[in-house]
Amino acid sequence: MIVILGPTASGKTHLAAQLAHRIGGEIISADSRQVYRGMNIGTGKDLDEYVVDGAPIPYHLIDIVDAGEKYNVHQFQLDVQQVLPEIEERGNYPILCGGSGLYLNALLQGHSFTGIPTNPSLRDMLESYPHEVLLKEFGKKVTAYSPIADTSTKKRTIRAIEINNFLDANPDFPIPETELPDFRVFGIDPSTNLRRERISRRLKERFDNGLIDEVKGLLDQGVPAQTLIYYGLEYKLITQYLNDEMILVEMKQRLETEIHRFAKRQMTFFRKMEKDGVDIRWLRNDQTPNEWVDTIADHLDL
Repeated sequence: MIVILGPTASGKTHLAAQLAHRIGGEIISADSRQVYRGMNIGTGKDLDEYVVDGAPIPYHLIDIVDAGEKYNVHQFQLDVQQVLPEIEERGNYPILCGGSGLYLNALLQGHSFTGIPTNPSLRDMLESYPHEVLLKEFGKKVTAYSPIADTSTKKRTIRAIEINNFLDANPDFPIPETELPDFRVFGIDPSTNLRRERISRRLKERFDNGLIDEVKGLLDQGVPAQTLIYYGLEYKLITQYLNDEMILVEMKQRLETEIHRFAKRQMTFFRKMEKDGVDIRWLRNDQTPNEWVDTIADHLDL
């Protein structure tokens, strides 16, 4: 399995599609929001990228659940496990591509703690506390999950506390093994200036292509505002704008700033993955996408 990761607007999908066309591959999306039907512009599905020289590139885990439903990292792991044998039967290479670090890391590191059930009452209680208090609470219990927990955000720290509390109360809980084929991970890390320029340009294109109308349409279809806010970034801030919580100019400025911050957090997470043992081969920024394809194919002797 070939894995291609990188921050938002780094060209992952384009590279994965070109590579799949070259070697006979199928793409498995590792994007936590592209699974939702009807969330196209805001998630950057770029489905046109999945056609190379007139040939469609097979892809998986895109448009598999309705907007408004919940999808999580555990379900992602199960879905990948189901898709991999099907790709193998067709004699094709699986190419896992995306920027959702939590999903990628859980899969590649074989973390099966994601199947531990949620605790809504605990979540409701913890939600009222600031992040620094939650970090102290998380440190009170040490379990097998503690060393690999992601506590980079308040939401993830709450989940980490939830998992730790469950394991502490259920020390004999069986943790199933995750089975994956051999894999190689390649990363794209554009310069900060290039990344910022691409993010700003792409965001403007999305507004021009009807991003606000897409969010309004989801609300009109009955997707709760709180659910869209939960999806974060574009869906959160545009929903708040549509609910008259801010003016258009403020929303656009805040959204651009938040996407830049998100890309920076993505790179921080990928670096943490490296420290935790995931071998990422970073592609050279002075190469073109076609040269990246050559580099990957040569490295894997394909």
